[in-house]
Amino acid sequence: MYKRILVPLDGSSLAENALTQAKNVCEQTSEIVLLQVIHLPVPIMTPDLNMSLPAIDSEELRAEALSYLQSVADQLTAEGLQVSVDVVEEDNVADAIIDYAKEHSIDLIVQSTHGRGGFSRLVFGSVSEDVLRKTPCPVMFIRS
Repeated sequence: MYKRILVPLDGSSLAENALTQAKNVCEQTSEIVLLQVIHLPVPIMTPDLNMSLPAIDSEELRAEALSYLQSVADQLTAEGLQVSVDVVEEDNVADAIIDYAKEHSIDLIVQSTHGRGGFSRLVFGSVSEDVLRKTPCPVMFIRS
């Protein structure tokens, strides 16, 4: 039924909870695509604040993300599943997931929610909510 299942991961065990459900809906001909979105922090500068931030190497972040995703993919492959991995660099995580789904013919997104509410949701926003509103395909959310 689903040929390409996208599972966005951020390196947390909470996000990895989505893998169980992705495996449950995966069929012999399905492929699970593991995706991590990396973004460089934007330094906040004010005239009266002297701040120097260490330089962050995007290639190093990409290599770490690929290494993490490949280790997860190796476990899934050992279970007989078809798995691919990808890393994208984008400031907005939800937009990156949505764009990836559109560009790579994703049939289903399986994603964990962080369960933020109240003030933290206002400040950090809800990636899940944005994905749900804008996605081109069905989405399965796994509660935290």
